[in-house]
Amino acid sequence: MLSYQHIYHAGNLADVQKHALLAWMLSYLTRKDKPLTYMETHSGRALYDLTDDAALKTGEAAQGVEKVQGWFAADHPYADVLAQTRGTHGPNAYPGSPMIAAQLLRAQDRIHLAELHPQEHSGLDLAMSPYPAKCYLQDGFEMAFALTPPTPRRGMLLIDPSYEIKIDYQDIPKQIGKLARAWNVGIIALWYPILTNKAHLPMLQMLGQTHPDALRSEVRFPPARPDHGMVGSGLFVINPPYGLADEAKRLAALFAKL
Repeated sequence: MLSYQHIYHAGNLADVQKHALLAWMLSYLTRKDKPLTYMETHSGRALYDLTDDAALKTGEAAQGVEKVQGWFAADHPYADVLAQTRGTHGPNAYPGSPMIAAQLLRAQDRIHLAELHPQEHSGLDLAMSPYPAKCYLQDGFEMAFALTPPTPRRGMLLIDPSYEIKIDYQDIPKQIGKLARAWNVGIIALWYPILTNKAHLPMLQMLGQTHPDALRSEVRFPPARPDHGMVGSGLFVINPPYGLADEAKRLAALFAKL
């Protein structure tokens, strides 16, 4: 059984990059009246309490979202979702990516969320109960392959593994290749850590060779702890929406000032 629970890292600097760009993409997609599909392979529990003992143990939120909220104007989609979440769930609440999607998407859109960890899935089910989202206690790639190409065909897939299984770095490019062939109009976004041991680099080389037109956005930040191996965060986006590259550059410039 996988043991990863995101509460220890919720609201950290990697979340800031990932969630700010996700919110921007979803906001962009909803500018058109056409319905869309949002899918996620590794959903987590969707809603986090930053005063939880697990969150306080690492202190990553204090170095992350709590430190950099001034980066985002009130009308930025990420700031808007943070405000909505805290207005509903209290000032210490933090939205995971499923909650971001649920609050930005519309009644005509479809949301499919997979989470294999039973405890995390229970939390996901509870957090999503007010929204028209389908939650699957299932391997995320199995769900994605079963639904791809989705209906509606327009939309995006977020792949956000914990990389707890080291073979993920070899398997993910193959899985993404199959999904991109089956859903050639879909936006496929992969989050990855930037590691001091460089374990992510062969994966990115494989992805870049297969998807040369994808957007690769990376930010760097200090390690959360002296012995922590993650020193940055990245998104690899196939079929990136127009304007995403500029938004990613704006965000990277802010991270460069840390």
